[in-house]
Order: sequence, then structure tokens, then C-alpha cells
Amino acid sequence: MSRKYSPTVRRRRLSAVLRHLRHEHGKTLEEVTAALEWSRGRLAHMEGNKWTRPDLGNIRQLLDYFEVRDDATREAILELARQSRTKGWWAKFKDVFGGSSFVGFESEASVISTYQPIVIPGLLQTERYAAASARAALARPADEVDRIVEARLARQEILHGEHPPTIWAVIDESTLHRLPAAEGIAQDQLRHLITQAEDPDNAITIQVLPFSAGLHPGLSGPFVLLDFPDEMDAPLVYLETRTEGLFLEEEAEVAEYRHVFDHLQVTARSQLESIRMMKKMLADL
Repeated sequence: MSRKYSPTVRRRRLSAVLRHLRHEHGKTLEEVTAALEWSRGRLAHMEGNKWTRPDLGNIRQLLDYFEVRDDATREAILELARQSRTKGWWAKFKDVFGGSSFVGFESEASVISTYQPIVIPGLLQTERYAAASARAALARPADEVDRIVEARLARQEILHGEHPPTIWAVIDESTLHRLPAAEGIAQDQLRHLITQAEDPDNAITIQVLPFSAGLHPGLSGPFVLLDFPDEMDAPLVYLETRTEGLFLEEEAEVAEYRHVFDHLQVTARSQLESIRMMKKMLADL
């Protein structure tokens, strides 16, 4: 699977473009919606990226209202809207991902930085570990585990595309000790992590945060920091709870989590030391 544009990222960018147009013209939501005879909620949802499939007619109305007459600019914005209306590959896994847009953002990220204190990051999981973790979570009925695993492995295709993202993963040592011993799952998962970390063709860095680190900034829980190749797409932080996901997009919020991740990288073992540690654990199993 080659990494193509993500409609999720395009919708977010389109919302930013529309907000910029309104601010550039010094208009309030109320002024624009009154002039267009729209409900205030319609434009608020458009600017807040609360839509599912942008309406091209609405976009054209806004472009006319803001007097965007340059053909190239108009077409660029309309094409952005068209791309926003398509479905990503993850749409066929709607039963697994639900309404979460995380996979859409993940699929176009250029750098994915993740801290995981409990489980192996999804992009680095083996098939059998993914199944074991899905069963252990009790989040879905047992008969849906195969579907969850299929979706998780599909996510990993971004690692093998034409432009794979750079992965920075800090994994707590407890996560490695928690690997299921049954049926060789732990051995397979450790081998997979070692292989991924040692492969010179991979842009994957794996660091283990040891017990000896004691208290550290990551005690607040797991998170994923996503950076994108286009400067128009601001970085964001993703936090996942048992029932939903939360995105943080404010500059100060993202900076705070980047600061935490920087500290975790310094506190964790280096990639080489982490590989040695995992190899020793594998030998001891």
C-alpha cells in the first residue's frame, strides 16, 4: 500500500483554509451565516472539522462570498474539498475503528512518535500479539478478534509503502515483561521488535524505558504525537481512552507533549542498549 493523501487530513486542512478566509476578511461566524442565510452551526461545523463529506456547493458559496476570484486558488480549494469527500482504505473497517479519525491521520503522518507504558505500539505488533491484546482488552466480543487483528495489520501497511513514516517508539520495560508466554507469543514479538529496530532500511527507533528510570514525565499515560510532511498540516497529539480518542491540536498542548517525549527519549535506553536488552530477554525465555 503506497501512502496517498488521507481524506481525514484533507478535511482538517480544508477547515483551516475556511477559517483563514473568514479571519482574513475580518468576518464573524454570525456575519457570514447571516449573509448566506445559513444556520450558525453549519459554518461552525465546517470550520471545526465536524463534517463527514464536505458539500461542494457550500464551498463555492463561501468562495463567492469571500470574493475568491483567482481561478487557480478556487480550483485548489475545491480540489481539496473533493479529496476530502473520498473514503480512505480504513472505511472498510468502520466496524472496528468506528468514528475514530486517528487512522486517517496516522496514514499520512511523516513522523509518528509514541509512548506506550502498557502495550506494544499497534504498528509494531505481531499478528498473534495483536490477537492476544485484543482478547485481553475485553473491549469487543471474542468473535470479533480476527476482524480487529485484520484491521491492525492493515494499519501496518504504511510501513512498507513508498514513503514510510519515521517511527520513534518509547516502550516501558513493563510492557516487555507483560508479553504473553503462551504459544511463543513473547518470543515472536521480541524477535519482531529486534528485527524492526536492526533493519537499516527501516526508519524505526525503539527505546525501552527501564524500571530504573523511576518516576518520569510519562506517568500521565500513553500518547501518540503525529507530524505531517506538509507545513499546512499542524502536528497533533492523540490520546486514547477505553471508549474514545481525544485529539489535542493547540500549539501549547502539542509543545507540552513534545517536551515530555523528548525527556522520555533521553531517559530511556538507547536503541542499541534496548536491542541488547530485548535479546537478553529473548534468550532467557
